[in-house]
Formats: sequence, structure tokens, C-alpha cells
Amino acid sequence: MYLAANGRPDAPPRTPGARRRVPATVLALGAVSLVTDVSSEMVTAVLPLYLVLGLGLTPLQFGFLDGMFNGATALVRLLGGRLADRRGHHKRVAGAGYLLSALSRLGLLLAGGATGAIAAALAADRLGKGIRTAPRDALISLSGPTETLGRSFGVHRAMDTTGALLGPLAAFAVLWATADAYDAVFAVSFCTGLLGVLLLVVYVPAAPGPASAPPTPIAPRAAPPRPSALRDPAFRRVLYASAVLGATTIGDSFLYLLLLRGLDLPPALFTLLPLGPAAVYLLLAVPAGRIADRTGRRTAFLTGHAALLGAYLLLLAPVSPPTVVGVLALLGVFYAATDGVLMALAAPALPAAGRAGGFAVLQTGQALARLLGAAGFGAAWTLWGARPALWAAALALAGALAAASRLMPADAPAPSPTAPEAP
Repeated sequence: MYLAANGRPDAPPRTPGARRRVPATVLALGAVSLVTDVSSEMVTAVLPLYLVLGLGLTPLQFGFLDGMFNGATALVRLLGGRLADRRGHHKRVAGAGYLLSALSRLGLLLAGGATGAIAAALAADRLGKGIRTAPRDALISLSGPTETLGRSFGVHRAMDTTGALLGPLAAFAVLWATADAYDAVFAVSFCTGLLGVLLLVVYVPAAPGPASAPPTPIAPRAAPPRPSALRDPAFRRVLYASAVLGATTIGDSFLYLLLLRGLDLPPALFTLLPLGPAAVYLLLAVPAGRIADRTGRRTAFLTGHAALLGAYLLLLAPVSPPTVVGVLALLGVFYAATDGVLMALAAPALPAAGRAGGFAVLQTGQALARLLGAAGFGAAWTLWGARPALWAAALALAGALAAASRLMPADAPAPSPTAPEAP
């Protein structure tokens, strides 16, 4: 299979008479993600304050932990994707991941001030996310026609981001009502996470929608999803480009810390900074998906990283209220143009029977690259200072954009209509 069709390397072919409404499975998964993100973002909103300002971690230590918890899920992502593809149990594997993340909030609640127990609970949360993400995205991609994948992922990401928008608000409200009691945040987050698991069990169907491949059993001698995906040259280009760009993504928490220091804001306001990108993402996720479907997903993906570069450059100027607005807006544009679009870009290159495994490979490569980016920026900040480290990050991202443009060339020839589909 190829990513190109009708002369465009990143725009899918259009099927006459294709359905235009969003599949019910996508809406159900969006509701699950909305509730789950309220739970997870409540913790994420207070985590940098708790670790850096509360426990006194250095930027290097925080960067390593932040990157580790996002990159340590690599093997689990691959395992989750393979298990989901092996017997078609996408819902069961995703449900196990959602449940593990919900239970991790209980671990935070019981950890008290023990740093090791907190780290273990955060690792469990990241493991749960690693398990569930690829099977969930596979269910989305298998539930609708290929030519509307950008919109389907955009709708899901918009609902997901609604939860990300509500989570910091909920954390702020709980902290305000309880006089900065972090245990109360963890308790409310745990109950909300369990609600998300219940929604998945009740409303998400076990089998993909009618647009997916027939539910025939996979032969024991069939090639495993990962090698099948890596043999496709179009998928490899997407994988390499996303990894190169991921290695120059320094992490949202660092950007928020830079804004907090630049304006000398009260620490309590730190929890509200993620609301800006979440609001922009919510507004642009669906339009960005539709535009990507019509004009090319490759272009949208690269444009999103150009917006991230703009955020880095704005932070190099003296920080003022307009700078804060600009950085948060550009960060929201970055996520709207890249998150779901990347999955929609890669999906046509993957066989239906190996979709979750292929997504797991792609997400793992990106997570490991971002581990290097977060740890590298934290080390540069500690050794050189914030401004030289940010200059280095901006230059690295500019170089990565140039490299990614070459890895996914716009003038790639369209495939033959008779090209065989990957097994």
C-alpha cells in the first residue's frame, strides 16, 4: 500500500458516495478520551509544580523524568499493538490501558510524599497510555473510509482536547477549594478515570465499523505487523520524519516554565497555562483534519512543526502578555496540525490486520525521539542556561524541518492502481 494517490503523495483517493458523517465508534472513543483526559490532565497540570517547585528537582532531573515517562512506554506500545492485532482484541487491550492509568491515580493518592512511589505511579500511568493508544487509533482508522481519516481523527482529538481543557480547570478548582491539597486532586482524578473505563465498556463496540476489513482470522504463518509495516517505504518515510521532528520537541512543560519565569507569575497560575493550547487545539482540530484530507496531510504535518518553531522564536524575545498569548496559540496550532494528522497520514500505508502494530511502531519512534529531546533540552538548560538552550532547540527544529521535507518529498510519483496491497 502507498500513501500517494491521484498524483499527490499525501492526499488519499476519494471514493464516490463515501459517507460524510463521523462513525459512531469515533464518537464513543472520543467520549472515553474526553473523560480520561480530564483525569490525566488534572495530574499533569500540577505535576511540574509538585516536582520542580515542591520537591526541588533541577531542570535536568525534571527533563529526564518527563522524557522517561513518555519514552519508557516503547516496548509496551509495541506489545499492546501486537496483542490487539493478533486476535483483533483492540477494545480489550485499550481497556486494559485505560484501567491501568486510572489505577495509577490511586497510586499517587497512596504514595504520600515518597518520591519513589510517585515515580512508580507516574510510570504506571504512562504504561497505561502506551498500551491503549495504538489499539484505540486502530479502531478509529478502521471505523470509516480512508479519505475522511483526517476528519475522524480531528473529531476524536477535539473531544480528547475538551478533556485536556477541562482537566486543568478541575485541578485549579480542587486546589482552590482545598487550600492546595494535592491528595484531593489525585482522588478526583482517580474517580474520573474509572468513569472513562466504564464508558469504554458500555459504548465502544468490540469490532471495527463496516469500513474495516472482514473479520477473518489471521493465519499463524502471517508476518507480524511490525516487519510488515517497516517494509513499506512510504511508512518508513513517515516514521523517520516524525522521529527527526520529535527529537527537537522539547516538551510543553519546559515552555510553560519559561513563561512562568519570564513573567514572574504566581505558581498557582501555572495550572492554567495549558488551557491556551487546549482551547486552540479544540477549535482547530476538526478544521485541520478536513484541510489535511483535502490539501495533503504531509503539508499539514510540516506546517504544524513550523508553528512550534514560531513558539520557540517568540520565547527568545522578552516575555510579555502578548508573547504568552502567541506561544500558547502556536502550541495549539502545532497539536491540531500534527497529532491526529500523523495517524491519518500513516494509516493508508498499513494493512488493516496490522494497523495497531504499525501505529505502535510509529508512536514508539516518536516517543523515544521526544525522550531524547526532553532530556537534551533539560541538560542544555542546566549547563548553559535557558536562553542558549532555547536557541539550540530552535536551530535544531529548523534543521529537522528541512530534513523531514526531504524524507517526505512532495513530488513522489503516484502508485500504480494495480499495486498489490500489503498482506
